[in-house]
Amino acid sequence: MRAAAGVWRWRRNPLRRATDLVEAWVALAAALLLLFAAPAAGWIAGSLSEEALRQSVRVQRQQRQPTTATVLRPAPAPKTAAYDSESSSVHEKRLRVVAQWTAADGSQHTGTLTTVLQSLRPGDTLTVWTDPSGRVVERPLDAGTAQLHAVLAGVGTALGCGAFVESVRRLIVWRLRRRRYERLDRAWAASGPDWGLTGAGS
Repeated sequence: MRAAAGVWRWRRNPLRRATDLVEAWVALAAALLLLFAAPAAGWIAGSLSEEALRQSVRVQRQQRQPTTATVLRPAPAPKTAAYDSESSSVHEKRLRVVAQWTAADGSQHTGTLTTVLQSLRPGDTLTVWTDPSGRVVERPLDAGTAQLHAVLAGVGTALGCGAFVESVRRLIVWRLRRRRYERLDRAWAASGPDWGLTGAGS
């Protein structure tokens, strides 16, 4: 509303300069874009992201199957080239074990698994997710997480569009004000260094 009021104020004002009117129209255009275009872009991005993520959920649920792995023995700790306190603290929170599991096609597999459980012993079992070849993969994406990611994508797109519009508006206003000051400097220089002095024709 302030942008619209600015346009109306400069519409028939005798003090109006061309740059004032352009600046007011730019502010109005930016306000309309922020009000309508940015939310629309966010809604479109969120809808497209949600559809893509739902497709990923369907594919992952088809390709990834849960199976039970049996712990055989503890796995040796991985060797690191240099000591890293951050990575060491992460490794301390996770347990590496050698386990055996059966894939969906009935094939037997043995490998090293990393789990957050800290009390596994030989013979204990845990649930893992495997792909069609029997390799251990991440748990498939659930619908709630997919929807959350889609919402975040939409909000991020809307905020990004809003920031872009505001940046363009500020750039245009900065150029207009710079041109306004340049014209003022030229007009001041054209008036002569003796402007306002006695006997200078004033």
